[in-house]
Amino acid sequence: MVRKEGKGNSSPGAMEDTSSQKSGQSKEVLSSLTPEESPANFIHVKLEEYEPADFSTKDLILKKAREVCTCNHQTIITFFCQLFPVLDWLPRYNIKTQLLGDVISGLLVGIVAIPQSISYSLLASQDPIYGIYTNFFCNIIYVAMATSRHNFVGSFGVLCLMIGQSVNRHLQLAGYSGDNSGSSLVGNSTSFSNGTGACDRSCYAITVALSLSFLVGLYQILLGVLQLGFVAVYLSEPLLSGFVTGSSLTIITSQMKYLLGLKIPRHEGVGSFLLTWVDLFRYIQNTNICDLVTSLVALAIIVPVKEINDRYKEKMKAPFPIELLVVIVATVISYYFNFEERYKSAVCGGIPTGFRKPTLPDINLFSSLAVDALPIAVIGFAMTVSLAEIFGKKHGYAVRANQEMIAIGMCNLIPSFFYCFASSAALTKTLLKESTGTQSQVSGLVTSLVLLLVLLWIAPLFYSLQTSILGVVTIVNLRGGLRKFHDTPRMWQLSKLDTVVWWTTMLSSTLITTEIGLLVGICFALLCIIFRTQRPRATLLGKVSNTEIYEDQSTYKQLSSIANIKIFRFESSLYYANKDYFKTVLYQKTGVNPILLAAKHQRVEAQANADAGNSKSFFGTRLDCLKPAKQRTEKPPADASPPSIDMHTLILECGAMQFIDTVGLSVLKEIRRDYKEIGVQVLLANCNPSIRHRLREGGWAGETDSGGQLAFHSVHDAVRFAERRYHVQWESKEKKDAVPDPEDLNFQASL
Repeated sequence: MVRKEGKGNSSPGAMEDTSSQKSGQSKEVLSSLTPEESPANFIHVKLEEYEPADFSTKDLILKKAREVCTCNHQTIITFFCQLFPVLDWLPRYNIKTQLLGDVISGLLVGIVAIPQSISYSLLASQDPIYGIYTNFFCNIIYVAMATSRHNFVGSFGVLCLMIGQSVNRHLQLAGYSGDNSGSSLVGNSTSFSNGTGACDRSCYAITVALSLSFLVGLYQILLGVLQLGFVAVYLSEPLLSGFVTGSSLTIITSQMKYLLGLKIPRHEGVGSFLLTWVDLFRYIQNTNICDLVTSLVALAIIVPVKEINDRYKEKMKAPFPIELLVVIVATVISYYFNFEERYKSAVCGGIPTGFRKPTLPDINLFSSLAVDALPIAVIGFAMTVSLAEIFGKKHGYAVRANQEMIAIGMCNLIPSFFYCFASSAALTKTLLKESTGTQSQVSGLVTSLVLLLVLLWIAPLFYSLQTSILGVVTIVNLRGGLRKFHDTPRMWQLSKLDTVVWWTTMLSSTLITTEIGLLVGICFALLCIIFRTQRPRATLLGKVSNTEIYEDQSTYKQLSSIANIKIFRFESSLYYANKDYFKTVLYQKTGVNPILLAAKHQRVEAQANADAGNSKSFFGTRLDCLKPAKQRTEKPPADASPPSIDMHTLILECGAMQFIDTVGLSVLKEIRRDYKEIGVQVLLANCNPSIRHRLREGGWAGETDSGGQLAFHSVHDAVRFAERRYHVQWESKEKKDAVPDPEDLNFQASL
């Protein structure tokens, strides 16, 4: 609804700057009209709002309860289709067009997953067979519950590092020593049992890992059920990238002892990165030459081939499985030349076949693992959801974040009964899966079949595989994280704060611990957001000639200032944390501090009153009557005159403000009151409906319903209102000055 106020005609105010004398005289004129008065011929736009819907918490809860408790055939089908998306897409699966791509992709990913499953088991302080178990079971469960068609869920390097740190810490607390799987308790005769008899170091390690996986899955399922998928948005891309890079450096450091064939303790806690390198250089003379040469040869072969695969991946139908080839050749050479006995090289040892009986997690470990499980759960679902959304957007299908959280939670909860450790979406294998033409999660079933062959028949053949080769495989797959260093200069150009977040997270994850590094990164990123809103950008706006566009004067050239009107933009919401900065930068940009000017006005008036009181006397009064009227109206000395200002209206452009809290509203009311005392009208422009509602309810203009006219829908409307209002007031002032002073008339009559 549009309402036209005023009937007279008047021209708009001049755009050029006027003299400070005219500006100074406008004080009492501006204060003579109420804010509700409109200048003549000004059309004030007032939009009629919809009536707010009645909101009742009780009714909402009852409505949701009815929806949940309603049980019929359709709701049951819908529930199971949402919980198990495979029931929705599998009946529509096209064998002719989709099966070939899924089979090829599943075979290639399975081939790559074999050596990585074994190597990541070493990183998680587990026997090789448990890594294969993890990738096998997780793929089957994820196929049934995922909404992503491209994610590969299995062992992930960063998670394996965090799992290994937690497992080693509990091994030390339990009294186990050394890194050998067959070591027993030192000074502790207690036996642990998980259904298979006495528990040695390897058994206790997997007991800790599966208990940890159970808690991780439980956390993730709870987050998904409670619809808390939005938590992932607080893990920004620079934060995750820095965390992955820092964890990659830690992983490389932990694998160096296998490449060199050194037997050094695995350090945990703060400073483990530096302590490990100190031990590496301390015991460098004990390097196993056979392991070192084998590692260098494997690196020299794998790295160039991987680079070729990455460079020509668009031309190649499938990447060359160089890792599996190197593992097979290295195993054969190690077996025939007997590296274990002849050169004392560390090998994988016996890998059992088949499956073990399901077991229950150790409830006694839950209290000590609860804290360790939380960051693993957060990183796991963040990686899974982010990768799912990336490829879903790329290939044009919808991904439900909360369902992905439930799916990855079940991939950790259920396999924990089958000797598996925590898992998440793996970046390298997901990229491989997408690049080799996968069409659906059927490729995950093919990958599980490949791993099943390894579990049933092939696993014992890896007995002679050197652990140094596994370390090489792990390190080579971390190249992506290390490449992020090359992106930091470009990131610095785009956003310096994001770059600082990246470096802070990376360094804290490397030099402190991965868990503390993640916490430091999250806290620092949130502090950066607070800093951006606490000290945002603030500018004065100018007008583009012959348009209704107003832009930043410090950024764009050829913008004209509007005479006696200042337009101030604050590029953030106004709340308690930035209220002081808002006032400071406002006074600085406009050059007018109403508090100081009001104080000067009071001092000048007090001085004038004091001088007038002292000069009053009988003779002074009689002589003063003889002075001409013009002489009596002469200006006082310059030091006794009130200071003048070069504006009559201040417009606050609120387009960047998303909200204002009660403190921000109080600041606006305070600013309006202070500027009104020195004759400056304060107007608002571009306020969103929520801010308008807050202004109206908070009585920003003095009364509850009087704020509408002082909050305009555009800057141009506010400028036109201010110009025409000032023009009308100035005309009324001139008419008032044209009327003779009664004292002058009396003086002339006496003559």
